[in-house]
Amino acid sequence: MSIQTPQKPLPGAYIQTPAVSRFQSFQSRQPNSVSQQQNGNQQQSQALSQQGQSVQQGGQKSEAQDVPPIERAAKAVNEALSEESQYPDLDSYIGQGISSEYEVTTQPAWAPFQKIKMHPIPDRIFEQYNRAQVSTIMGLFADFNHAWVAIDNALYLWDYTHPNPDLVSFEEQPHTITAVRLVKPRAGVFVPAVIRLLVVATTADVIIIGLSAQPAPHGGQSVALYSLKMSAPVKGLDVNIIEGSDSTGRVFFSGRLSDDVYEFTYQQEERWFQNRCTKVNHTQKGYSTFTPATFFGQRAQQETVVQMIMDDTRRLLYTLSSRSTIRTFHMKGNGVLDLVITKPLGQTLSNVGHMTSQSDLISPSMAIVSISAITAQEATKIHLMASTSTGCRIFMSATSSYGNYSSSSNAPTSMQVQHVKFPPAETTTSNSNQVAPYSSTPSINTSSRSLVPTRSAIRYAPGYFLAFIVKDQQSGTDLLFVSGPDSARIARPQDQQRLTRYAELALWLNLGSRAEDVGLATEPFSASFSPVGFGNELAVQFDKPTSEIAILTNTGVHMLRRRRLVDIFAAALRLGGGDEGLEGEVKKFIRQYGPGETASTALAVACGQAFDVTSDSRVARILDSDVLEHARKAFIEYGGKPLFNENSMLDQSMPAIDLVQPSPRHRGLSRYISRLVRSVWKAPVIRELLTPTGGLIISSSVPMNKLKEISQDLTKLKEFLNVNKSFIEGLAGPEALGNVKTKQDEVCLQAEHRALHALVILIDNIIEGLAFVLVLYDEKIEETVLSLANEVRQQVRNLSYEGLCTTALGKQLAKDLVKAIVNRNILSGSNVETVAEALRRRCGSFCSADDVIIFKAQEYVKRASEAGADADVCRDYLNESLRLFKQVTGSLSMEQLHWIIENYVTLQFYAGSIQLCLDKAQESDRGGRALTWIQEGRPPGDKRIEAFEFRRRCYDLVHQVISSVERSRTESPDMVDGHLTLAGRRREEAADEIDTSDDEVFQTDLYDWYLQENRSDRLLEVESPYVITYLERRSSDDIAHADLLWKYYLQNERYQDAAMVQLALAKSQFVLSLDQRINYLGNAKTNASTTRPGIVRSSRTEVLREVSDLLDVANIQSDLLQRLKGESRITADRRPQVIEELNGQILPLTVLFNTYCEPAFYFDLCILIYEAADHRVASDIKATWQNLLEDAHTQADLTSQGPQPYEMVADTVRALGNRLGLSETMFPVAELLPMLKRYAFNYQSHVGPETWVVDIFTDLQVPYESIYAVLENMFYNDEAPFQRRNRRFIGNDIVYIAKAWFQDSIRGSGTIFGGEDNAMAVSEMLHTVMQTDLDERRLEECQNLRMRIENMLR
Repeated sequence: MSIQTPQKPLPGAYIQTPAVSRFQSFQSRQPNSVSQQQNGNQQQSQALSQQGQSVQQGGQKSEAQDVPPIERAAKAVNEALSEESQYPDLDSYIGQGISSEYEVTTQPAWAPFQKIKMHPIPDRIFEQYNRAQVSTIMGLFADFNHAWVAIDNALYLWDYTHPNPDLVSFEEQPHTITAVRLVKPRAGVFVPAVIRLLVVATTADVIIIGLSAQPAPHGGQSVALYSLKMSAPVKGLDVNIIEGSDSTGRVFFSGRLSDDVYEFTYQQEERWFQNRCTKVNHTQKGYSTFTPATFFGQRAQQETVVQMIMDDTRRLLYTLSSRSTIRTFHMKGNGVLDLVITKPLGQTLSNVGHMTSQSDLISPSMAIVSISAITAQEATKIHLMASTSTGCRIFMSATSSYGNYSSSSNAPTSMQVQHVKFPPAETTTSNSNQVAPYSSTPSINTSSRSLVPTRSAIRYAPGYFLAFIVKDQQSGTDLLFVSGPDSARIARPQDQQRLTRYAELALWLNLGSRAEDVGLATEPFSASFSPVGFGNELAVQFDKPTSEIAILTNTGVHMLRRRRLVDIFAAALRLGGGDEGLEGEVKKFIRQYGPGETASTALAVACGQAFDVTSDSRVARILDSDVLEHARKAFIEYGGKPLFNENSMLDQSMPAIDLVQPSPRHRGLSRYISRLVRSVWKAPVIRELLTPTGGLIISSSVPMNKLKEISQDLTKLKEFLNVNKSFIEGLAGPEALGNVKTKQDEVCLQAEHRALHALVILIDNIIEGLAFVLVLYDEKIEETVLSLANEVRQQVRNLSYEGLCTTALGKQLAKDLVKAIVNRNILSGSNVETVAEALRRRCGSFCSADDVIIFKAQEYVKRASEAGADADVCRDYLNESLRLFKQVTGSLSMEQLHWIIENYVTLQFYAGSIQLCLDKAQESDRGGRALTWIQEGRPPGDKRIEAFEFRRRCYDLVHQVISSVERSRTESPDMVDGHLTLAGRRREEAADEIDTSDDEVFQTDLYDWYLQENRSDRLLEVESPYVITYLERRSSDDIAHADLLWKYYLQNERYQDAAMVQLALAKSQFVLSLDQRINYLGNAKTNASTTRPGIVRSSRTEVLREVSDLLDVANIQSDLLQRLKGESRITADRRPQVIEELNGQILPLTVLFNTYCEPAFYFDLCILIYEAADHRVASDIKATWQNLLEDAHTQADLTSQGPQPYEMVADTVRALGNRLGLSETMFPVAELLPMLKRYAFNYQSHVGPETWVVDIFTDLQVPYESIYAVLENMFYNDEAPFQRRNRRFIGNDIVYIAKAWFQDSIRGSGTIFGGEDNAMAVSEMLHTVMQTDLDERRLEECQNLRMRIENMLR
């Protein structure tokens, strides 16, 4: 279980106290005291407090603070990997010049190499050796753990690691064997079983033999030889040197009698003019090739080749002659080998002379005893290392003609000495922990004869040097000097300002016998594929096997093992001598290699990574409890502390926690993790290959055993951290805060915790990621990958282990693969629960408990499908699957949800489909963010849109289910013989789920979908409170929704609400014509007038009043619009604008009056506006009526064939009176009647009926008594023009109206004129009128009327 840490910040996340100010005031400085120190701490606390507060108040946070722990840890690991990839290349620390720096130790604990054991030569070899007659030579095939001996004409091979090995012999030829070499064959010539060629040179021929190897039961390899029947004659050459090219398969050789270089060529079949095998001389041409090597007579000693080595990376072949001349050959295509450089000893000495003064070690008397190639992978400049008989190492570089360093395609043309490493001092040893500072510059010893005489030497990458020295010529035994680079000091020199120096650790070993051959028993070392980073032994000490070197002597095979830094540290702890010695060893490590490397190494030892040679000569892990405990203490106690970067305190944009550099302990932990995972971190999880037939093969880019090893090592690391977390500063938890003294310490502790906790999480992730990959390859991975979608499959191809363990995409892809595995098992009928549970146990992050439940539910769905939709058990399976799915709704992906709904619909499980979709939508948005977004009007660019969009994806599935339900109605009816069918019941269940859902967001989306599908009728049928809420919310944006809203109200008999919606539409900003708005107002007036129990009367009256008022205004605007459409006074350009302005929103009365009606002299509309606006200024009203009458008269005069002016005036007054409803204010009879009488008298005298004025008012049903009263006042007022004799015109109207009033009153059972008093008053008035100058007809009518009144009064 991973260490769980709260995500909220620990106390001290925002500093409230201190740090010393970096700026000192210009004052006299006093001696330090305790008080001053306290004051400094207080100032520091205040500075930190201000910084923390400013960051907190400004709301600025650094990016680092927002980085998730897993990304933070991944960054630390990548930084460690990047740092180690920048390990200095060989050229950088073996530069131009000389050196002699060694640390030769006599302490076993600090030895760079250790002797594992000596494998004796089998007795059977000695038996054959005793039978030798001519010659005996020995050698090693160390990469196969085999040695060989050639005795006369017989060759014997044996596995030197086996206690009782079998001999593999080659005795099928009669000639004495002079040389043996194992080389790689040229591709395509032999069967795949032949992985090597055994090249055997005899006095007569060069023979090649096929060699195959198979793993042996005891752990080594067993070899077998195959006769290939290939040979070439070499009689007279006395071949003693053979070399092969691994990349091309070419074989070169030379003999003891010349310095010529030959090539042994071979091919599958003989061709015209070319045998299967032949030899080619690449150094002599023409006749000399066919002449014997010796002539009669004496001559100078022939120069011969004593060593031949190959550099395949540059396609160069180097030879060393007996005169210490180095020749360089360049391999070209078509079997060409060109001699490009000849470097005599004199030139070499001349080059060295420019670097150092006279030295006895570099003189013509010395010889070059061996050469070693340095590949282009290891160095760019340096090509070769030559070892001298005096123990000096001469490093040489080669360049082309253009000054560039040579490559495989660019042959070098010159070679120069780059560096000379002189032997160690004869008294140089290291026996004490007190090591001189490495930064000091030691003097270079150019006269040490400690390695004189060196008989032979060899170098292996990345710099292992073995020199065999013969101190006692009589004894015939070799003393071995072996050295290797001190990688830790080269990687991180103590003095960063100085160039990296060639630091080496060395050791003397007494072999007790003579060395015959040396070979590398392990793979050649390489930490990278380029010179930078190539030699970093620290980086690969847990990733690759430790280098082992086999040394064959005449007594046996001595195995030498390179000791890693972790092995040296463990041995130093074991042999340190108690706690005091332990402290000294740890401090020595810290001084030499730094606290970070010491912490990393101590952690590795504590986790069991150290090895040592046991008493029985086995290489085993160091698991001694004392050593592990010492390593644990070293990691915990010497891990250092985090460092607060005070130089960055002025950067107010960064929180204080981001100014803390984690401790060396953190660097050591991240470095250790990076070294464990370096081989897989960037590697792809899968590797796809196509077979020749087009099939797909998927393999792991990393061997399964390697993944298991890494997982085991990380598990040990996890256990170590978990057990010791209470002692490790940064992992101890909140209780560690009790030990801090200042806020700065508190911040440092928090930063340390943040960094270490992130690495702990990463360790868990990597362990689970590796476990997942192991499970993945246990399954049929090809079928699993092929079942993925193309896009996902491409992402899986590109997925690295880093991405798998540290990114959200990697985790999602892993889940996709898990689903694919489970789905494949479901299809194959396997027990899904077993597979899922196994996945959960091994990699819970990729297959959680929720995933297991999902897989179980999917299996129930599969069983239901197999049973069929109509089976009883099908419904049980589906209900159980739904129950399980609802438990883990939040973990369901949309892909899974689609699969579930598709199967549910196929099985007619409609209600379950809808339930699951709605649950998924609700689970995805527990906070209701989508609903608040809708309620706030759906603002664009809001982050809550994402929550709504995810919900809508779930709702789209519900829409599909609804569509499927509707389609199913055509296939099976709901009712049969009056009974509900099974299909009908399922459809009813689905409808109930929809109608009873309390998910307002769903209901909103559903209604949107109904309208998109043109199913507004379905929306009006829904009985849900959310319909009104939905329509109210959407009606503000869409008129269609508003129409649906008032229709929904009408359908539910909510007339008042419908009227309010229609009123709102009439007043809205929607693009509506004026007629549409009047229509809405008319409907609203009707609905508002409709009574229904439960409606408050006052509310209804208020709505009705508002609707009526607005309708009046709209009607006025409509009249105005119609008039302006035909108005000739408006220009053609202005007319569309006027119509557009009026045929839209209902305008305010002020606008209608001031902008249109009054300027256009539409006086009747002005009067209507007075009425609507409740404008009661009598003078304005009277003046407007006067203007109206004049305008009507004028309009009638302008038309010759139209109505008479009086008719126009009468019609105008009559129409307006009807519109005004005889309003006392707007239709003042007392003003209008005199006004009309005066008009008739002045302008229409004797035109038309004499009573046309009074008829207007009687037609409008103005009460007779009102007309009578006005006429009576006019009669008595004696106002112009109705004075004196003209009063008869008024009298005539009085008689006329009195008669009409009388006739109207006697029709009923009531009294005449409404009462006796009125009748008497009328009678008296008629009597007075009779005194005027009435015409005879009126006078007679008056008399008769008065008599009737008098009779009725009696």
